[in-house]
Amino acid sequence: MSSPFRLSAIKVLEIESQAILQLQQYIDSSFDKACELLLNCTGKVVVCGMGKSGHIGKKIAATLASTGTPAFFMHPGEANHGDLGMISERDILLAISNSGETVELLNLLPVVKRLKIPIISMTNNKHSALAKYSDAVLCVKVEQEACSLGLAPTASTTATLAMGDALAVALLDANGFTPADFALSHPGGSLGRRLLLTIEDIMHTGSELPLVKEAQTISSALMEISSKGLGMTGIINDEGLLRGIFTDGDLRRILDNRIDIHSTAVSQVMTSNSITGRADMLAVEGLNLMEKHRISALFAVDDNNLPVGALNMHMLLKAGVL
Repeated sequence: MSSPFRLSAIKVLEIESQAILQLQQYIDSSFDKACELLLNCTGKVVVCGMGKSGHIGKKIAATLASTGTPAFFMHPGEANHGDLGMISERDILLAISNSGETVELLNLLPVVKRLKIPIISMTNNKHSALAKYSDAVLCVKVEQEACSLGLAPTASTTATLAMGDALAVALLDANGFTPADFALSHPGGSLGRRLLLTIEDIMHTGSELPLVKEAQTISSALMEISSKGLGMTGIINDEGLLRGIFTDGDLRRILDNRIDIHSTAVSQVMTSNSITGRADMLAVEGLNLMEKHRISALFAVDDNNLPVGALNMHMLLKAGVL
């Protein structure tokens, strides 16, 4: 038998999931108008709300900002005492109030209207004072709170947060926002590293490149592999163009065949037409290439097949790409 804790938790999730599903009826012409206002905004979206609505508003502002719609949160209480100067005539106010009658918010509206700043509201009351002041109203009405007392904002805040996400993603899609754009606002995270780093940012270059000529022996190639630490060496012709590679894995195979490493040219045992990348490729693309072909290291070459860099899995791991 389920514990009373579990039964209570399950009931909360059922109520809140139903509240989110019921929001679909409010994705209407008002939602379209809100999106159009935001798309045409040349300033920033100023998100405003008191109490729990304020906490949700901070998250909505953060989501908008990270998905291509410049936004910040303004506390309405502080705005009444000077912070209203944060908003400019090019901005839009996104006001959040479950009742639509929050005094601190309503006190701001005459000034905002005087500045001719569009107002988008999120409220459960389409006939509230806040809604009447608004240019577009996003209804977030719920049938009941998940709180057993029916008092604590629970389902209503969840619904408001979901409506904010719906708004942010609709704008993201309309703006053609790409993963690379997302990474630019998240440079410090693992996603940023995966989407911003190129092979050129990581690869070894110049004297660090493991390279030997075609006529050199296998033993010379092994010394190059050992000294450069990438687990491979490139085999180049007299013009310096890459002809193939030789790896420590190849060594194990030739030893099984009893080949004399001191007298045999490495060109006789190298892998020709080896897999290569480009320096301007994303590091994650290089990783995908290596995983696809089951190799642990990769040369980057130019248009003429001249090796310009090299990297291995360990370098990708160290850079946070893997």
